[in-house]
Amino acid sequence: MKKGIILSILFFSVFVFAQKTMKITRNKHIPKNGVYLKLKNVFGDSRCPEDVTCIWAGEVSATIEVYKDQKLVEEKDITFNGATKVENTKWFEKYVPKKIKGIGVVPNPKQGRILKPKEQYINIVFVD
Repeated sequence: MKKGIILSILFFSVFVFAQKTMKITRNKHIPKNGVYLKLKNVFGDSRCPEDVTCIWAGEVSATIEVYKDQKLVEEKDITFNGATKVENTKWFEKYVPKKIKGIGVVPNPKQGRILKPKEQYINIVFVD
């Protein structure tokens, strides 16, 4: 019995931690070489708060800056909603080395709480 529980926990842990993710933040450090994505701004957040029932899931937009060798090469406003998933994935895959499973702005809003800009980031989940 104990072995079964331990194996279940071990299997679950391996499954959860094997999933690779990348955070795009407002970090100002730009490496000298290579491509770097930076979150400039999050705006137009109409997503349904976690503890509320809504008829529409809503959407959120963000401005992403792309740097190559410390030089800004692109700045793009991206809207995250169900209709833009494929388009957004294609755009991000131009700059990240792996196939993307999902992209989203984190954290989700909560009723009665205003998110601070430094709390927000874009989370990219890669396919293993």
